[in-house]
Amino acid sequence: MALAFFYNEEINKDSSQLVLNEETSKHVVQVLRMQNGAALNLTDGKGNLFTAEITDNHRKKCAVKIVKHSTIQQSVSKVSIAISLIKNNNRFEWFLEKATEIGVHEIIPLICDRTEKQHFRFERMKGILISAMLQSQQCWLPVLHEPVSFNKLLQSAETLPKQKFIAYCEEENTRETLTHQIKNNDTGKLILIGPEGDFTKREIAEALQNHFIPVSLGETRLRTETAGIVAAVLLFNT
Repeated sequence: MALAFFYNEEINKDSSQLVLNEETSKHVVQVLRMQNGAALNLTDGKGNLFTAEITDNHRKKCAVKIVKHSTIQQSVSKVSIAISLIKNNNRFEWFLEKATEIGVHEIIPLICDRTEKQHFRFERMKGILISAMLQSQQCWLPVLHEPVSFNKLLQSAETLPKQKFIAYCEEENTRETLTHQIKNNDTGKLILIGPEGDFTKREIAEALQNHFIPVSLGETRLRTETAGIVAAVLLFNT
């Protein structure tokens, strides 16, 4: 049976003992009813996995000692998704959860010309990523950015991954499918996913000028969050 798995951003490779925060302590002691001597796993979300043993099962300040440390290598193919915020929060949160389970490296919320909603609760969204990371037994937490405008993202094009794609539904432009445009699986890849009304002609033109490759995600028109997940799967498996 897998050990209970928790996130702690304060833990590091030199840690020998640790006091868990109140929320985690309550879950360990009151919900799981773990006793002194019981083992659990901790991660810092940066590839480090720690096995710890409870030394004081205090319900607010549970203390543990580290008994084992290992480093989990991150996937060679680092996938970044820059995706427009959408009006329905539940659907965007669903995307964050599934993208984390898949193993997406970086998530950049986009504000495009047709983005309907711009409010973003960063701490809540990060909490969803943490929960999904733990549920899927991973040790790498996706890098989550604050929302950025489409234009500002393009201004940083030189610092972005070498393979850059933009997916859209514009019918006038003939595009290859994403799987046919991926060169190899050993370098970072970024794809832009637009809002529910799609990217504007101006945004598409400016992305192409900044060396983004136009791609199609298939023959059907996808919701924004679905397109993000399809793109993530294709980028990982091609």
